[in-house]
Amino acid sequence: MAKSIVKAPPLRIGVAGLGVVGSGVVRLLHERAASLSDRAGRPIQVVAVSARDRRKKRDLPKQSSSWRWYKDAADLASDPEVDVVVELIGGADGIAKRLCETALKAGKGVVTANKAMLAMHGDKLAALAEKQDVPLAFEAAVAGGIPILKALREGLAGNGIKQLHGILNGTCNYILTEMRETGRDFADVLREAQALGYAEADPSFDIDGVDAAHKLTVLAGLAFNQKVDFKSVHVEGIRHISAVDIAFAKEFGYRIKLLAIARRTPKGIEQRVHPCLVPAGISIAHVDGVFNAVAAEGDFVGKVMFEGRGAGSNPTASAVVADLVDIATGRSSLAFGVPATKLSVSKSAAMADHVGRYYIRLIVKDQPGVLADVSAILRDHRISIESLVQRGRAEGANGSVPVLLISHEAREADMARALKRIGKLRSMQEPPRLIRIEAP
Repeated sequence: MAKSIVKAPPLRIGVAGLGVVGSGVVRLLHERAASLSDRAGRPIQVVAVSARDRRKKRDLPKQSSSWRWYKDAADLASDPEVDVVVELIGGADGIAKRLCETALKAGKGVVTANKAMLAMHGDKLAALAEKQDVPLAFEAAVAGGIPILKALREGLAGNGIKQLHGILNGTCNYILTEMRETGRDFADVLREAQALGYAEADPSFDIDGVDAAHKLTVLAGLAFNQKVDFKSVHVEGIRHISAVDIAFAKEFGYRIKLLAIARRTPKGIEQRVHPCLVPAGISIAHVDGVFNAVAAEGDFVGKVMFEGRGAGSNPTASAVVADLVDIATGRSSLAFGVPATKLSVSKSAAMADHVGRYYIRLIVKDQPGVLADVSAILRDHRISIESLVQRGRAEGANGSVPVLLISHEAREADMARALKRIGKLRSMQEPPRLIRIEAP
């Protein structure tokens, strides 16, 4: 006679935050309860939640009426019937951080999707989790449904990571894709993205690159076994990208993407988020719309790439529940791949020392001598031009025309000094715009 399988007691979950992601997590746990129980070897049950307004209408399962509700999320963390707290409130500090610290100190595991908090305090929270011998998991904090953290922590554990790069913000990727496909300008496409729910009413965190920088900080911490170092990330957004840039990038054989890049260099770890011209023929150039992608290069495996939906209720909920299954089965790993005490304080490579090729857009008066002046300044700063395009003639005596340049490799500091001088020329109608060229 076959022996009956006795499952372990349920893993009891407290969910803090019942917004889009929190509701998605609850719905997924309910709809996949049987299969998740089989995978985890035990049921995973929501027993308590925290939300500011209990009366708000939400799409929750019927059994939600039996859950314990807490107005103060920190009280949920102290509930003796909760084994693991799922933090989906957001924010680098405040109640989210207090909730996680309270839960860890109480001996409860924590699952979070909070990239801002992890970018600022991730190594300290990891140290607290290890001290209490409880898991801290955050797959959902970076690239939504793409299991990139598990891949770095486990699948690529035998590798020293040389560099990684990715598209980590779906809002920016959607805007740049629409600009390329429709020829419309930034402001117009941003309004559409807000109407469709792809961009927030205040989109600053997304379009100014901060969201991607938070995610890059977490990725770099894990990839390079270093303490999180958000302040060392060079951050630029996409507000200044114009339809002219998109069109000329295409003419030069490129597409524009907001990339997050972290790599080892002889001068330290380089961490940067900014728009890039990438060759139209490479894989990441074809990651469009709201999709994310992350590519990593290991010293043994070479280059690998992951692509998928980076945000939204279902992809993020998928990542949260994957962490819960790992915890239920006892498979949880060290948060940053090594003990928190062994996370290094890495030397940061200065952006001024970056060497690369550049696309430069100038809006100039259509008059003799302008290109000679620009070329002389670039020559003075040891910058040579690979390509130059000027289209058409302006109407009127003082009309303006775009001049587009692509440089050979140059040092960032030299380029910055050259553009400062160029910007002071009387022929300039707008400040010079620079976009770096990457072929990762």
